[in-house]
Amino acid sequence: MSGVMKRMGMIFRAKANKALDRAEDPRETLDYSYQKQLELLQKVRRGVADVATSRKRLELQLAQLNKQSSTLEDQGRKALALGREDLAREALSRRAALQQQVTDLETQHQTLQGEEEKLTLASQRLQAKVDAFRTKKETIKATYTAAQAQTRIGEAFTGISEEMGDVGLAIQRAEDKTAQLQARAGAIDELLASGALNDPTGMAKDDLQAELDRLSGGTDVELELQRMKAELAGGSSSGQQAIEGGAGQQQSQQQPKDTPRFDKQ
Repeated sequence: MSGVMKRMGMIFRAKANKALDRAEDPRETLDYSYQKQLELLQKVRRGVADVATSRKRLELQLAQLNKQSSTLEDQGRKALALGREDLAREALSRRAALQQQVTDLETQHQTLQGEEEKLTLASQRLQAKVDAFRTKKETIKATYTAAQAQTRIGEAFTGISEEMGDVGLAIQRAEDKTAQLQARAGAIDELLASGALNDPTGMAKDDLQAELDRLSGGTDVELELQRMKAELAGGSSSGQQAIEGGAGQQQSQQQPKDTPRFDKQ
C-alpha cells in the first residue's frame, strides 16, 4: 500500500505540474514579480520615512534639552550673582542631568542617522534594480508575444494548429468522399456499358448500339451533304442557261437586218 500511495502521489504531482505549466503565462509571472518588487520598494521607502521621522523627533528633543540646559545655566549664574550658591548648585545639577540626556539622545541620533543612510542607499539600489527589471520584463514580454504570434502563424500555414487542424480534416474528408463518389460513378458507367448492369429507364446503351448510332448519324450527315451539293449544282446550271439565253437574245437584237437587193435588168 505504501508503494501504491507513493506512486499515486507522484502521478498526481506530475499531472498537477503539467496542468500548472499549461496554465502558466510567463508575462503574467513577470508582472507579478514586478508588482512584488514594487511592494518591497514601497516598504523600504516607508522604513526610510519612519527612521527619518524618529531622527527628526530626536533632533527636536535635543533642541529642547539644549534650550533647557542654557536656561538652567543662566539661572545658576543669576543665583550665584545674588549670593544664592545653593540655588546655583541646584541649577547646575539639573543642567548636568539634562546634559546626560543630551549625550544619550545624540548617540541615538547618530545611530538613526546611520540607519537612515543605509536604508536610503538600499532604497536607491532597489529602485535601480526594479527599473532594470521593468525594462527587461517588457523586453521579455514583447519577445514572448512575438514568438507566440509567429508560432501561431506558422501552425496556421502548416495546418497543425487546433483550429486549422479541424479545417484540414474537414477538407480531407470532403476530398475522400468526392473521390469515392467519382470512383463509384465510373464503376457504374463501366458496368452499364459492359452490360453487367441493366438500366430500367432504357437510357443506357451498350457499345454495339453506340456504334450503330454513330454510323447512322454519319450516314444522315453524308446524305444531307449530298443533297446540298445537288441543290448547289442545279442552281448553278439554271443560272448558266439563263445567262446564255440572255446573251443570245441581245446579240440578235444588235445584228442589222440584210435589205434584199433587186438587180435591175
